[in-house]
Amino acid sequence: MAFEDKKTDNIEETIRVLVEPLVLHAGMELLGVEYAGSRLVLTIDKPGGVTVDDCAHVSRIVGDLLDIKDPVPGRYNLEVSSPGINRPLTREEDFTRFAGEKIVLKTKDPINGRRRFKGTLEGMEDGLIRLSSGKDTFEIPFDRIARARLDIL
Repeated sequence: MAFEDKKTDNIEETIRVLVEPLVLHAGMELLGVEYAGSRLVLTIDKPGGVTVDDCAHVSRIVGDLLDIKDPVPGRYNLEVSSPGINRPLTREEDFTRFAGEKIVLKTKDPINGRRRFKGTLEGMEDGLIRLSSGKDTFEIPFDRIARARLDIL
């Protein structure tokens, strides 16, 4: 992993730790934090889905906290959004819930010489995500996943 990737991962984790309690208190779940360049994207969800008003509310409360704590170097644009059709998969239960769906995932380090995988999620058991792609089936440890999302489109 390049130095910049590690730096970005640390910023994303710092932001997650700071804002997740506020998002939970607002009755929503923080699904993802992505920081790239001058863009910070928070993905939120709740049963029944999120509204534009939900996104605006979270943007206000989180924006105020981030202005005070200042974990992001320089200027950035804060975006708060719903997971949309290509929802990120961040928790172990997501990999059980979305079994049978097409997904894309990237590992933290190479597995069998590769970091990117695309295929049908077969499920998760004993900390291993099972993914089939054509004739191949892969078992990928949950703790080695950097990012994963549904691949509907």
